[in-house]
Amino acid sequence: MSLEVWALFVLTESLLCLTPGPAVLFVVAQALTRGAAASGWATLGILAGNALYFALSATGLGAVLLASYELFSLVRWLGAAYLIWLGVRALAGRRAARSLAPGPTGAAGRRRTFVNGFVLQTANPKALLFFVALLPQFIEPTGHVAVQVLVLAVTSVAIELVVLLAYGAAAGRLHALAVNPRFARLADGVAGAMLVTAGVGVAAVRRS
Repeated sequence: MSLEVWALFVLTESLLCLTPGPAVLFVVAQALTRGAAASGWATLGILAGNALYFALSATGLGAVLLASYELFSLVRWLGAAYLIWLGVRALAGRRAARSLAPGPTGAAGRRRTFVNGFVLQTANPKALLFFVALLPQFIEPTGHVAVQVLVLAVTSVAIELVVLLAYGAAAGRLHALAVNPRFARLADGVAGAMLVTAGVGVAAVRRS
């Protein structure tokens, strides 16, 4: 892989990460309702999902998933249903939103937030499309594919880590206002609406 190709990947990945999608909306929703720390665990779960997709891309299994209409549709609808479920729970009220993932102070709460992020990303058809349709454009078939995938994986994780943590930190500043019941209800409503919107967007994804 040439330096020019890698630089183009950095630019492309940065733009994609900065564009709000299901992962960004989920992280922001976590930060609004639980604080920046919770969004950090959500970020780690999302990145773990990306790591899985990079591994699938390296083995070619990702292409099999995309080629199968049934499997792709299953991933798409599971991802959409999961996001909408989280959004509806948040819209149901402050207490319901808190029950999505207990606060990050306990190990169980951190684990559940991590798992929520992981499930969300692995069930996100947009992520599947990226890793199967876009990622190969940056890989030179005559080179060592596994090494190139590893380089792109590390680059992608580093970029998305910074971007998602920044989104979480920014939204987390508003969490301090959650002591106000009115703002807390507003935060839950905004978070729920974002997640439902993301779910509808995922449901609308089609294979190219």
